Amino acid sequence: MSARIAPWRTPVVILLCGCLIGMLAFGPRSGFGLFLTPMTEARGWGRDVFALAMAIQMLLWGAGQPFAGALADRFGAPWVISGGALLYVIGTAWMAYATSALEFHLTAGVLIGFGLAGCSFTLVIGAFGKLMPDNWRSLSFGAGTAAGSFGQFLFSPLSIALIDQFGWQNALLIFAAILLLILPLTLALAAPPESAAPKGPAVARQSLRQALSEAFGHRSYVLLVLGYFTCGFQLFFIAVHLPAYLVDRGLPVWVGGWSLAIIGLFNIMGSIGAGWLSNLVPKRFILSAIYFSRSVAILIFIMLPPHPATTLVFSAVIGVLWLSTVPPTSALVALMFGPRWLSMLLGLAFFSHQVGGFLGVWLGGVMFEATGSYALIWWGAIGFGVASAVINLPIVERPVERPAATAAA
Repeated sequence: MSARIAPWRTPVVILLCGCLIGMLAFGPRSGFGLFLTPMTEARGWGRDVFALAMAIQMLLWGAGQPFAGALADRFGAPWVISGGALLYVIGTAWMAYATSALEFHLTAGVLIGFGLAGCSFTLVIGAFGKLMPDNWRSLSFGAGTAAGSFGQFLFSPLSIALIDQFGWQNALLIFAAILLLILPLTLALAAPPESAAPKGPAVARQSLRQALSEAFGHRSYVLLVLGYFTCGFQLFFIAVHLPAYLVDRGLPVWVGGWSLAIIGLFNIMGSIGAGWLSNLVPKRFILSAIYFSRSVAILIFIMLPPHPATTLVFSAVIGVLWLSTVPPTSALVALMFGPRWLSMLLGLAFFSHQVGGFLGVWLGGVMFEATGSYALIWWGAIGFGVASAVINLPIVERPVERPAATAAA
């Protein structure tokens, strides 16, 4: 850790503040699927209108992530996270008063999408990679991911309670006020950008363009990025459409809310466990097992008759596998390329994740309006999971070779 980091910012303080940011940023967004039914009924929209806004959000969240990561790598995380949080606040508050589809897509899609790009857990994990000692790093990746899941566990039932008590518009305004808490927490993540660079001369001099060229010329990184597409497709389709899918199958509304909450709760264990296992087991095997297990869980779930008990069991299983891909993926990127451009390279991988999320959310709405069923998307999620399980197996887990660094040494 850099000597210039203030003494009060111990690893515990940095971890706590970063996890709180991840929880607050991911929490409200994870409950947006619960607004689908009341908003579409109030505004007279089809599910495809709501789904397109969420899909735009996913896509811009991912598209903005590499730029946000590069800015954080160069100028420090607090400024970027604070700016993203403010966009998130404005988009959430304005979303409550959107009366046209275009306005809804601008607020829930564009503003919140770019806001999330600046303040999501990926930026927090990048900051952990720069600030944390080596023996804290993998665990902090898991804890930072788990914090987002705890936000999902907390905000999903909270969304239902606020909608029931105050109405969906006031619930969104309350969420916007809660998001302002992110701003003071960013102070714990401040660090001089150059403190992220290792002492090796080749890495210290590496430009953004050189880092991009190195990453996309590295076969294992490309495979990792391709596999990450599936993660987004599966997760965001389930997060947005599962509550409505359950209602369509005759289950009460509370089952959808608690399903998302249980997913978040069990992913705390899954993310921390994946971070811990990343120090013991080859990370490519962890990723392959996660993707394959998701496909099996989804297959069993859609073949069973609808029931609250089976739904909650499915939620627990898929929760363990939910964001548990993030710690081994982040650890692999850090292992391959080091921390200098870590936030930006994680952001590029996350863009692939969000392209998958865009397609999962959008196609879910489009296919439902066209066929009255989500069946094709469920089967697509199963197929992508099997493909990603295979794609991750050839990844080579070692630092990228840098001849210039070797020669200088």
